[in-house]
Amino acid sequence: MSSEQSPERPDTSETPRPRRLAYAAALCGLEGAGLVAAGVYLLIRGAVDGNSTETGATAGVTLIALALIPLIAARGLLRQKSWSRGPGIITQIIALPVAYTLLKSENGLIPAGIVLAVVAVTGLVLLVNPATAKALDITGPRDA
Repeated sequence: MSSEQSPERPDTSETPRPRRLAYAAALCGLEGAGLVAAGVYLLIRGAVDGNSTETGATAGVTLIALALIPLIAARGLLRQKSWSRGPGIITQIIALPVAYTLLKSENGLIPAGIVLAVVAVTGLVLLVNPATAKALDITGPRDA
């Protein structure tokens, strides 16, 4: 077996990571960390408030489990794995309606909605950028 790379698939381990890919990974990691923090908060709040123990535990565990998606995507993006763009994009798409809901709230969650909307849109722009696709060795649609 030859140690040379095939011409169709460049060795991404030696390809320098574009900054936009690192930024996209950072945003996914930030979203994952935010979900973990929110999940832990709900777990603690549910334990302290005796009335909503089950609800708090369920919501907290759900958020912590959902945090795995952007965290795994962030790790894959940093390692320039082509599969990681999909979960990253899905995370951003899911964040948009959450941001909209926060923006429509009547309490102090509007700033959180603004931040989440900016992060989600920025993440989408970074992930669909052609340079990101090239760095992840993702090709466009094939001619039929």
